[in-house]
Amino acid sequence: MHSNPFLLPNSYLIDIHAKLLGINGDFACDPQARGNFLPHMSTQLPFKISALVFVKNTQGEHLLIQRQKAPNQGCWSPIGGKLDMATGESPYECARREIEEEISLSTEDSDLHCFGYIAEKSYEGAGHWLMFLFNCKKHIDALPSTIDEGQFAFFDRKVIDQILIPESDRTLVWPYYDRYQDSFIGLRADCGESNKLNIIEELKLP
Repeated sequence: MHSNPFLLPNSYLIDIHAKLLGINGDFACDPQARGNFLPHMSTQLPFKISALVFVKNTQGEHLLIQRQKAPNQGCWSPIGGKLDMATGESPYECARREIEEEISLSTEDSDLHCFGYIAEKSYEGAGHWLMFLFNCKKHIDALPSTIDEGQFAFFDRKVIDQILIPESDRTLVWPYYDRYQDSFIGLRADCGESNKLNIIEELKLP
């Protein structure tokens, strides 16, 4: 098998990167120096787009799912999931698909109200998220069956603050749902290395 003459070895690329930054030394031949340098090379976090849907029953209780997979494994949260970007799926299409897949409820665009978005930077240090928030105006009566993603339960809004939910939901998602579920709010939240949310309200609509 012939090697690709245009493919440079990683050690050579690291050496070039170091010299461009003005760092002297033969990094290709010095494992210790190379190891000290590698953590300073930037790592790009993945960017994901998702839809989060708030669904209630006829008694006004919220339907939540206890997630069995990351992120938010073990926590209770509204239903939703990532956009299928390969097919050009819109946030509304994503929300309707997730509702159908997770709780077998058929909806139209008119059954949903997009009441905001949250741009989360460095969520749990694992990636960036752009999350669209939807209030589903169509109610569900029966508790859905358990699926691979987790099990479901209905909760009164006051009880939700006392159960295990993601910390960002407790300090960010639910308080803004309470205030803007019938209007619109645009937020950006920098989770940062300290995991302390820095929230900026970018847009408000009546």
